[in-house]
Order: sequence, then C-alpha cells, then structure tokens
Amino acid sequence: MTDTTTSDPANPPSDSRNVSIIALSMIAIGIGIVTGLGAIALRYLISVIHNFFFLGIFSFDYDANVPTSPAPYGALVILAPVVGGAIVLWLVRRFAPEAKGHGVPEVMNAIYYRNGYIRPQVVLIKSLASAMSIGSGASVGREGPIIQIGSGIGSVLGRMFNLRSWQVITMVAAGAGAGIAATFNTPLGAVLFAVELMLPEFSARTLLPVVLATGTATYVGRLAFGIEPAFLVAAHNRPDLFVPLSVDMLPLYVIFGLLAGLASWLFIKVLYRTEDLFDDWKINPYLKNAIGMLSLGILFYVLLLTTGQYHTESVGYASIEAVLTGQLAAPGFLLLLFVLKMIATSVSLGAGASGGVFSPSLFLGAMLGGAFGGALDLMFPHLGFHSVTFALIGMAGIVGASTGGAITSIMMLFEMTGDYTITVAAIIAVVCAVGVRRRLTEDDIYTTKLSRRGHHIPRESRSHSFSIRRIRDLMAPAVGILEKSDLGPSGVVDTDLGEERVYAVVTEGRHVVGVVRVHPEDPTKRHGPIIKPVGFAQETSFLRGAMTQMADRNHAALLVIPEKAIPRAENVIGVLTRDAIATSVLRDYRS
Repeated sequence: MTDTTTSDPANPPSDSRNVSIIALSMIAIGIGIVTGLGAIALRYLISVIHNFFFLGIFSFDYDANVPTSPAPYGALVILAPVVGGAIVLWLVRRFAPEAKGHGVPEVMNAIYYRNGYIRPQVVLIKSLASAMSIGSGASVGREGPIIQIGSGIGSVLGRMFNLRSWQVITMVAAGAGAGIAATFNTPLGAVLFAVELMLPEFSARTLLPVVLATGTATYVGRLAFGIEPAFLVAAHNRPDLFVPLSVDMLPLYVIFGLLAGLASWLFIKVLYRTEDLFDDWKINPYLKNAIGMLSLGILFYVLLLTTGQYHTESVGYASIEAVLTGQLAAPGFLLLLFVLKMIATSVSLGAGASGGVFSPSLFLGAMLGGAFGGALDLMFPHLGFHSVTFALIGMAGIVGASTGGAITSIMMLFEMTGDYTITVAAIIAVVCAVGVRRRLTEDDIYTTKLSRRGHHIPRESRSHSFSIRRIRDLMAPAVGILEKSDLGPSGVVDTDLGEERVYAVVTEGRHVVGVVRVHPEDPTKRHGPIIKPVGFAQETSFLRGAMTQMADRNHAALLVIPEKAIPRAENVIGVLTRDAIATSVLRDYRS
C-alpha cells in the first residue's frame, strides 16, 4: 500500500480532517512542550560536545556568554572543527541532506511548496548535526537548528493527527516560533518571527496556536535556564541627545541604518558566493570539508593567541556580551571582528556545517554598531557617545535587514537585552537598513537559497476582498432543468452560446447530476460535457466559505439556492463555477 503522507507532499491525502480551533490549540501546546524540551536537550548536547572538544571534560556546564578557557591541547584545538565537521558531513549525507546549512529556508520551502511536510528524521539528524557543528567550533548559531527541529515536530504531529494542509502549516510555524522562544527567552519576538517570516496566512485561527506554542515553549525553557534576558547590557550614561524625540539624532540613526543595510547585503553576498565556491570545488567532499574547517580552527586559535579569546568560534555570544558590557570598544578591532566573523560563518556553511545565521547576524550587528559608536566617541568625546548604544541598534539592524524580519528584530532586541530606551533609534535604523538591503537585493538571507531553486517566497502580506463577497454577486443564472437522458451520449452540442454564461441543472430522476451551459434564450442549445460533481450553497453565503466547501469536497460547481430553501433542483437560482471564482480573484488582484 502506498503511503500518501510521504509519496507526494505537494498533494496531501484527501481524507484529512478539519479539527476545531480548541483541538488545534491543544496540539500547539503539545508542540510547545516538546519543542521546549528539545531546545533544552540541544543546548545541553552542545555543552557536552563543546566541553569535550575544547576542555577535554564531560560536563553539562557551559555558558556561551562567558569566554571559553584556552584548550589544554594547545594548537591541536584547531582540529576540533575538522573532526566535528567530518561527523556532521557523514550524518547529513547519509540520513538527511536537508539538515545541511541554516535550516530556515528548508522550513519555508516545506510551508510554501510541501504543504508543511518535513521528514521526521530531520528532527533527530538536525539536532545531532547542529550540536556537533556548534560544539566543535563552527561559526554558526543555534536558532536555525531549533527552528527546523520545532517545525519538524509541528509537521510530524500535524500529520499524525491527519490535519488539513493549512493546519499542518500552522503547526510548522508554531514549532518554529516555539524554537525561537525557548532558545532566546523571547516569546513576543518568537510570535512575530512566525507571523512575519513563516505564516502564509495571518488570522485568529493561525495566530492562537502560534501564541500558545511559543508561550508554552518559553515557560519550559525558563524552567531550565531562568528568566534572565539572553544578554546583559552595561549601565552607562547616554548623552542628552539620546532622548527619544531628539531631532538632532535622526540623521545619525538614518546614516547608521544605511550602513547596516549595506553590511547585510554584503553578508548575504559573501555567504552565498562562498557556498558557490565550495560547491564548484570538484574534490572529495570530506577533504573539502576538512580544509574549510581547518581554516576556522586556525582563525580562532590565532585570535586566542593574539587577543586571549576565540571570538569567531561557535555562536559568539561571549564577544557580543563583551561589547554590550563595554569591555570591547576599540573601533578598529570591532571592524576586524566584523569581517572575520562574516568570513568564518560563510566558510562554515559553505564547507557543510549545520547551524543558523541569526546569531552570526547578532554578532555582526554588535561589532558594526560598537565600531560606529566608538568612532563617534573618539571624534566627539564631549558629546558622550557610547559604543553600547549603537551596538544594540546594530544588532537589530543587521538581523532585520538580513532576515527580512524588521518587526521581529526590534522586539527580540528588547527582549534579549531588557533595554527599551532606544526604541525610536532602533526603529529608524532597522527601517533604513531593510530599505537599503531590499534596494540592493530583493531576497533576504533565507529566501535567496530558495530563489536559486526557482522557489519564490512571498514577502508581502495583502488582504484581498474577493473572499468576503457574497455568492449571489458572482453566480451565473440557472434557467431550467434538463434530464440527463435528453443530452445524448456525450451531452455536447456545438453551438454559439455567446459570452453570457447561463446554466441548466442536469438531473437523473430526482437525483442532481451536475450542470451544463446553455443558451440564455433557448436551453436546448447547450454545450457540454456536464460539469460535475456539484454541491449546494445559499446565495447569502460568503465566497470564502464556498471556496472551502469546493476544495474540501472537490466540487466543480455549486448550485445556489435562496436562504433557508431546500436543496432541490427546482429551487436552484444560480450556479457558481470555479471559473467564476478565478475571474473574481484576478479582478481583485488587478484592482
């Protein structure tokens, strides 16, 4: 027997059921619990692997915000990403190729092109591969893996309960939001991430499950990691110019926003150009991976020898924390770290690592913003500029512009730092950054990967009025009833019926068979074949309900009857066809 749930994801099984919003919410809570536990397990797995590779011990105690101590192996630590990379490459190539890279594009592809279908094995392989990549020192983030893991859990549960496609997609988005929430302790930002980047439809029926999943995952994550924000920010006196409505500061926000947008575009280009170089390099894939990972090991070991910290290895939170607490403020050095992290992340993903780009984007934003603020402080020391302020703005700017999640980045900045004093500055900078990046390239860091496959992901959200029109506004008139036996073998009469569409109901005894197009003045002049199967709908019903009914029951047309009338052939006053619906949709798009 063929498994219809896996044989053709683009065509889901027709026996799926449309569960109530209450049942959907219960499933979403389950997704939140499982994803929250998955996020905890992933972080502990990263801790074990990281401590083994860098400290030679077995321990779950690892705080990514604290710099890693020098490895007892000395220079041999450069082999950590090489060994980890080889294991990751074997796992991905052997079990789940879609686990390669930063994960989010694969989730988007599943939502828009596979009806939310994600293979169950991706959850396990992504967890192992990403933990190995991050723990062994590859320059990637942990948010991409947990997004793909949470989405995979949502997809598996959605299929398990035999949900409709839109409900499975909602569960996938809920899992993505739950993963972000549990990882960064940002429930509001996680909801916005799911809405802004994942959900094709934004409505009460999709928002409620997402909110429940993210809230539940946040609570589960806090049981393990506490309620503190992801980063601590140094207390410092901001200049008087930094009042929210200060017109004097607006040009600086705009200038930095333009700079952040340019940097985001550069990050996208460097990342995918590096991936192309590795893809075009025709040598053994394991040798290619080893060369790329060895370069990462050499880079972070040289940084350790020269600066006392690895900086570019793993998620890079320790370096971000150093900027936000004022320990790193030299503009030149911060710009150097910006360049090195961009290269390290690009090489990591190009060579085959499994991890996200959200954390590297935070790193790039903190370094660029810190350098910008530090340079202002050097040029205008009497004005009291501080690198921390622009580092915060830079984090939101780079993340918003590179990922396309402008609102998400602003909200997550506040939740990750607990600093709400730079709201206006962050909003202005992010909007400018997104504008510049979109001007330079329409696709963001997630959709670029899919566009290369020919898979377009819509970034605009538009509500169309066709769905709220009444059926009576679109139906064609029904002018009579014809017995099927009178139509002949094929039911086809070649005759000119004109442009006006008029229909007659076709019956077989008391049973309604379908409808056939006829001449407005002479129903004997008809053109077939019979349009079937058909259903009944009241003239006062909305078009959205009619579309749902036709899709659920595979009706080719609906027979329209007056409100409260009995669904019989003699009560039919009109016919709604799929062609009429398509015409209405196209007319609305044109307007």
